[in-house]
Amino acid sequence: MRLNENNHMKTIQFRQAIAEAMSEEMRRDESIYLMGEEVAEYNGAYKASKGMLDEFGEKRVIDTPISELGFSGIGVGSTMTGNRPIIEFMTFNFALVGIDQFINNAAKIRQMSGGQFPCPIVFRGPTGSAGQLAATHSQAFESWYANCPGLKVIVPSNPYDAKGLLKSAIRDDDPVIFMESEQMYGDKGEVPEGEYTLPIGVADIKRPGKDVTLVSFGKILKEALKAAEILAEENIDCEVIDLRTIRPLDYQTIFESVKKTNRLVILEESWPFGNIATEITYQVQSEIFDFLDAPVEKINTADTPAPYSPVLLKEWLPNAEDVVKSIKKVLYK
Repeated sequence: MRLNENNHMKTIQFRQAIAEAMSEEMRRDESIYLMGEEVAEYNGAYKASKGMLDEFGEKRVIDTPISELGFSGIGVGSTMTGNRPIIEFMTFNFALVGIDQFINNAAKIRQMSGGQFPCPIVFRGPTGSAGQLAATHSQAFESWYANCPGLKVIVPSNPYDAKGLLKSAIRDDDPVIFMESEQMYGDKGEVPEGEYTLPIGVADIKRPGKDVTLVSFGKILKEALKAAEILAEENIDCEVIDLRTIRPLDYQTIFESVKKTNRLVILEESWPFGNIATEITYQVQSEIFDFLDAPVEKINTADTPAPYSPVLLKEWLPNAEDVVKSIKKVLYK
């Protein structure tokens, strides 16, 4: 639900929005707990759980050993005894050693138990690149998780969406992968002072436009918005859609926009093979092909592991200039 216009807004950081969402839900429901590396004594690796140990105590804010497979499994098992865990990873790169619990247990236990065991668990932490962190710490796994039936995947781009969607994820009876960014934790944005949630599976039009549809999500959405500003100076009007939820994906919002603009560009921080942009491209050509006046353009990282060199990293990661070029290409300019 969204609050009405009379509700007061406050400006907070992304990390505060995450902490508020978790804390508000933990006050509401004693079955919710937070577990992960450095979430308690250190207030979170990125200070996204600051103050929570003091408020909720060590039985509900739990520091773990460096054993992602172990504490992911504990979290999944605890859902079968009535708990609703939030499992934090210092980065989703580290979650690869725990992915068996996501895919083979959390995503499947409802079906395999004939509906006897829902799995209300949230796995959250940062995804994607975050500067000079090199190849093994700079990967985006949204499409990997979205490929698995039974998992919901959320990637917010700002504090408002992050808080509202995280509260909805915590209340959901299915497992949710909630992906953030180390480079967004300090971002500031307006958030309502009162209670609110946002629906999972609904995209948001961040900037209305009529000339081209530009779809993105997560931190790289900022490059899409920069590109839209640049192009506006040339009288090119971009409609920018923030997916927010990757699975379930809001195809209808994209379809309606493309029916209006007749052109589609997708910006995604991921390798080019078999990603979210590929899926969107297929669905658009399958469902509304006759509305397209140009081939769909998708913009991804280079098809290599992330480099460490800042010069190479700049070339590897898409930016607003790349978006401008792609949009002009579909406009034949």
